[in-house]
Amino acid sequence: MKLLAFAASNSWSSINKRLVIHATEVLQSDVAPHAEVEILDLNDFEIPIYSADREAEGGVPELAKQFHAKIGAADALLISYAEHNGHYTAVWKNLFDWMSRIDKKVFQDKPAVIMSASAGGGGGASVLAAAKESAGFFGADIKGSFSVGPFAEKFDTEAGRLIDPALSRALLDALSDLDASI
Repeated sequence: MKLLAFAASNSWSSINKRLVIHATEVLQSDVAPHAEVEILDLNDFEIPIYSADREAEGGVPELAKQFHAKIGAADALLISYAEHNGHYTAVWKNLFDWMSRIDKKVFQDKPAVIMSASAGGGGGASVLAAAKESAGFFGADIKGSFSVGPFAEKFDTEAGRLIDPALSRALLDALSDLDASI
């Protein structure tokens, strides 16, 4: 399995990036030791804000094409959505908008596990709900989802792992379902 993983955030200290790294470690240690994992950082894919005028002038930015190609080369996706004011982060929405100009099925019919983490008790539930609701339209086959919040109470940042048994089980189940779908 070739797994592409990323946090939909450009924060250097992203809790969603910590969560996605932990999830890839669980995948490789407990579910699919054979998995080849690539973790992307959205900071490496900074592009201009989408507009039809910019697209008409210069087409889709090369970095958006590269990210889209990485999705295409993967067998499965693992995404942790950061929530800003109940919605996607601006950096993710912008990259997504550009990639949708390449192909509306941005996720290219890949199986995926989606998750979110937040400092508050809601765990990014609003953004996760939005992602689940639109996933099929944009070519994602959601195999599992869960949210973590409040993050500081449920994740040991020094050890880099979930400490809530129910969330650990939910992660393991979701990753097992993802592996079984490949």
